[in-house]
Amino acid sequence: MITGVIFDLDGTLVDSTGYWDRAPELFLREMGRNPPPGIGQRLFTMTVPEAAAYLQKEYGLEQTPDEIVQGVNSAMKELYLSVIPLKEGVEAGIRKLAGMGIPMAVATVTDRELTCAVLKRFGLDAFIECIVTTSDVGVGKQAPDVYLRAAEEIGSRPENTLVFEDSLHALLTAGKAGFRTVGVYDELSAAGQEEIRRSSSFYLRSFLEMERIPEIGNPA
Repeated sequence: MITGVIFDLDGTLVDSTGYWDRAPELFLREMGRNPPPGIGQRLFTMTVPEAAAYLQKEYGLEQTPDEIVQGVNSAMKELYLSVIPLKEGVEAGIRKLAGMGIPMAVATVTDRELTCAVLKRFGLDAFIECIVTTSDVGVGKQAPDVYLRAAEEIGSRPENTLVFEDSLHALLTAGKAGFRTVGVYDELSAAGQEEIRRSSSFYLRSFLEMERIPEIGNPA
């Protein structure tokens, strides 16, 4: 029985991972640094404060980690407010879950302000009961804390909770913590899709395939 759903944000609900992959490199170049290609992927598993501290130390930035976070978020904010799209079928899928009375949360590494902005832009904030960021719990998705906090907030036990994620490391973390996992295709991680498929309780190319989850496709 499904009593709760937790969504990742970037790459799962919104098609934003490509923008985030380039954001640290663009920020560093604005600061007069010359980072290697793919720096965004190196930061992928970190919390936002961890990534900022890494950039400060690695590239000798004068800004504090908080100022670095503000700088990157400022560069991304307009994209969340006007450019970044929802992934296919997301709105219909969330409305279906809401119609079934299933409480929903978002668990993300993204800053709360940006998360709230994009959810509000698409009217999805009305259906999401809580947002938990990795900054809230002080550790990235290599630990299950963000999912456990979100599940507690919506009153759902891990074994009865679906976690929708596009990244392998996050799916493995949630699965080891007892959650039922839903791997969601994202173009940025296309090369690893077979491993994501094998590691997930369910696998979706898009939210249009949510009927593959029996309790959603054929609710009792």
